[in-house]
Amino acid sequence: MAMIAMGSALGTGLFLGSGKAIGIAGPAVILSFAIGALIAATIALSMGEMASRHPVRGGFGTLAARYLSPFWGYLTRWLYWIVTVCVTGAELVACAAYLAYWFPAVPLWAGILLFAAMIIGINLTSVRSFGIIEFFLSSIKVIAVLMFILVGGLLVVFGLPGQPAAGVGELTADGGFAPMGWAAVWVALSVVMFSFGGIELLSLTAAEAKDPARSIRTAARTTIVRLGFFYVFAIGIVLCLVPWQVASSTGEDVATSPFVMVFDRVGIPGASDITNLLVLIAALSAANANLYAGSRILHSLAADGLAPRLVGVTTRRRVPAVGIVASSVGLLAAAALAFSGVGGVFDYMMSLVVFSVLLVWALILVTYLVFRRRGIEGATFRMPGGSVTAALGLVGLLAVLATVPVSPSMQIAAMVGVPAVLVATALYFTVLRGRVDPAHIDEAFEEAESMR
Repeated sequence: MAMIAMGSALGTGLFLGSGKAIGIAGPAVILSFAIGALIAATIALSMGEMASRHPVRGGFGTLAARYLSPFWGYLTRWLYWIVTVCVTGAELVACAAYLAYWFPAVPLWAGILLFAAMIIGINLTSVRSFGIIEFFLSSIKVIAVLMFILVGGLLVVFGLPGQPAAGVGELTADGGFAPMGWAAVWVALSVVMFSFGGIELLSLTAAEAKDPARSIRTAARTTIVRLGFFYVFAIGIVLCLVPWQVASSTGEDVATSPFVMVFDRVGIPGASDITNLLVLIAALSAANANLYAGSRILHSLAADGLAPRLVGVTTRRRVPAVGIVASSVGLLAAAALAFSGVGGVFDYMMSLVVFSVLLVWALILVTYLVFRRRGIEGATFRMPGGSVTAALGLVGLLAVLATVPVSPSMQIAAMVGVPAVLVATALYFTVLRGRVDPAHIDEAFEEAESMR
């Protein structure tokens, strides 16, 4: 379960560098990642506590329907389904681009279809096979990051024969630790927070875990510790070894990746090829995990009468095959938009992803506050600090939203996201409200109670 969540959260952004965030805050972006990890921890742990008590299908969305209202459960799940579709489409385009690095003669559309067929096949087989493959893909990424931190740490602290220790001088060499001022640490959060996108999958996987109460406790704790450690230490090592202005200029080109820079410095042959393999695996893993999430969200919506009943149909192995196919149609459409670049439509879709993820995270924390206010606690563990910690996490998310006046990307996210929420709200109250069957929500919680 932890590896599935990390499969989405530990993505290509780390391997290709977080140049945009570094450009905003300079070396002080390390603090942005540390703060982002703490905010993400409140989300993961609050989800974990609720899921240990209620390992329901639909995860956080079904919990919102129970503890807030059916409307919030509807809005949370539909917005998150859009997130999974857009992210999966974007990751498939990335996979095809990384394949073209080795095989330029292969058209991008062919690469997209190839990798789409792979993840659809993996998801249609069984949840067990999906879990095994996702664990394997995520393990490769985890091992790669650990090796990067180990090798980079040696270069920073001890050096190598013929190479003196780099030390931490680069952190203050060009304008100081915070060359853009301390306010830039806050502005960089608007970019940094989305490095942790994917932790929501912890809640969705609980319903299909063999021992959800025990599994979610371990997964929630280990996921956020690993992500915080990986991002903070990896970015810190990059900034110790590479001048921050150089690191901030890295883009989507594998040859400019900080990983390549460090591997080249050690003298590892084929650094670009190794990094290209890693980013391909990272993108494929994230696409695989998001297709899984999207199909489960559709399944729970169908069960509550908020999506066509057909998408809730499962196979003998309890796989929501129709939901997987429906999500696949959406991701292929998203991939086509990304590939064609028609009118910048895909850029607006990804801005909707930014807005939706923030809203989903905020609703998770609000749901937790209501959960605890009713005197309910987790079955196997409780988040340290309980409601106080959740409230602090919510303040952190509001601080990220408050970057709208100074962050162009957040301005676009608000411009696209607010109308989308208004349209979804109007659709619910004019068409879907009468279809909601509270009995199905109660059945989901009764089923989860028997599982726990």
